[in-house]
Amino acid sequence: MTSTLEDQRRSAGIAAYDLLERPPRRDLVALVELAALVCDVPMATINLITEAHQHQVAAVGFDASVCRREDSMCAVVLDGDTPIVVTDARLDPRFQDNPFVTGAIGQVRFYASHKLVTPAGVAIGTLCVFDTEPRELDTAQVGALATLADRVVDVLELSLTSRRLAESLAQVEESNQRLASFAGQVSHDLKSPLTSVAMSLEMVHDHLAEGADPQEAQWLVERALQGSQRMALLIDDVLDFARVSGSLKLGDVDLGALLDDVLVDLESALADVSLEAGALPTVPGDQVQLRALLQNLVGNAAKFRVPGRAPAVHVGAHPTATGWRVEVTDNGPGVPAAERERVFLPLARASSSVDGSGIGLATCRRVVEAHGGAIGLDEAPGGGTVAWFELPQ
Repeated sequence: MTSTLEDQRRSAGIAAYDLLERPPRRDLVALVELAALVCDVPMATINLITEAHQHQVAAVGFDASVCRREDSMCAVVLDGDTPIVVTDARLDPRFQDNPFVTGAIGQVRFYASHKLVTPAGVAIGTLCVFDTEPRELDTAQVGALATLADRVVDVLELSLTSRRLAESLAQVEESNQRLASFAGQVSHDLKSPLTSVAMSLEMVHDHLAEGADPQEAQWLVERALQGSQRMALLIDDVLDFARVSGSLKLGDVDLGALLDDVLVDLESALADVSLEAGALPTVPGDQVQLRALLQNLVGNAAKFRVPGRAPAVHVGAHPTATGWRVEVTDNGPGVPAAERERVFLPLARASSSVDGSGIGLATCRRVVEAHGGAIGLDEAPGGGTVAWFELPQ
C-alpha cells in the first residue's frame, strides 16, 4: 500500500498519543461502554488506523485485536463524511465483501462509526458500534455517538498534555539540579584563586610591615595577580556559557573566513603547531556563536599535547545527508572512550595538567544544539582526538 501524506500525518498523530503498545485504558473503555449502551448494541470499539493496520485500543463485547488496514471497515470510510450509519452491511457495496461482514473475520450486520479528529484536523480513527443483527439509530443516538467521539479525542488530548507537562517539569527539575551543581562547582573553583589572592596579599602586608625584601614582595604581588587573572578567565568562561542559548541571529556564515579570524586570535597558542585547514562550507547560523565554537575546538586541539611529539592540527569538512560535518583533528593524548561524554559537562576537564575552566566543550555543545546539530569526540587515526560537529544545511 502506498503511503500518502495524510497517512503519515495520521500515523504521527497516533504515535503521539502512545496507545498502541499499551493495555486498554480504563477511561477509553468506559467511553466505549457508554457508546454501546447509548446506541443499544452489544459491541463497540475505538479503532486507530495507521498506514498498514487497524488497532482496536479499547473494546466492549469482544476482545480487542489488530487487523490489516485493507480488512478494516472503518478504513473504507475514514476519509469520507461522518457519521456513517449502515443498517445491514451485507446490502452496502462498500462493505458487502469485507471479511468482517462475509464471515471470514466476523458477522457484522449493523455498523455505525464517527471519526476521531484531532485538533490539528487529522482523522486518526473512529469510534465504532456494531451488531450481528440489522438495526437502526435514531437522531438522538447518532448525536450521542458524535459527542462521545469528540470526548474520546478530548481524553487523548488531556492525557497527551498531562504527559508533556510531566516531561517538562522533569526537565526543569533536572535543569535546576544541574544548575545547582554547576553553581556549587563554580563557587568552589572560584574560591581556590580567591584564597591564593587573599593569602598573597596578606603576606605582602605582613612583609611590608616587617620591612621585607622588595623582590620577595614583588613575587607575592605577581602571585596575587596570577590568581586574579585565573578568576577573571573563569568568570568570562561562565558568562560565555550562560550567554549561549537557542536565540540565534541567523545568517549565512562562511566557516572558512571565520576560521581565518580564529587563527589570528590564536596566533600565540598556535606558534609551534603544524596546522592544515581544508575548505570549509558556508552554513546558516549565528556567526558569533559559531566563532566561539571553532575557537574552542581549535584552541583545545593545540593545547593538549604529547611530550616529544610535534603538535599538529587539521581542520576539514565534508557534506552529510542533511548538512555538513566539520572535524578538528589533533595528535595529542586523546580522550578515553569512557570520558568522551563526560567532558561535555560544565566544569569537566579532560586533564588536570592543562590550564582551563572545563567550560569550553560544554559551551560548544550548547552552540551546536542551539543550531539543531550534534557534536562529539572520536579517536584520531594514529592517536589523538577528532572533535567533530554536524550542522544542518
